[in-house]
Amino acid sequence: MATAAEITELAATLARLARTIAERETETTPPPVRPLSERVMLTAEEAAEQLGIGRTLMFKLLRAGQIESVRIGRLRRVPVSAIRDYAARLVAGTNRNAA
Repeated sequence: MATAAEITELAATLARLARTIAERETETTPPPVRPLSERVMLTAEEAAEQLGIGRTLMFKLLRAGQIESVRIGRLRRVPVSAIRDYAARLVAGTNRNAA
């Protein structure tokens, strides 16, 4: 069993350790945040989110060729410009129907 003196010494050691850890945590500065560049290619899921539609409908539009996409290796990517073009065509078609 530990004596009172040993317990006191252990408590003092733990207190020093806690102070050292706290000092090191305040000393470390986070790495600088690098601004993300605007992406020019999106996944089908990200493109669907941009249009506010579901993943299944996005893949249907891609298969039908209504939205342009490209393959990069095994990946399918949708150019941001293709999303904007598709949305513009939808708006133009809606404006014609309203007139």
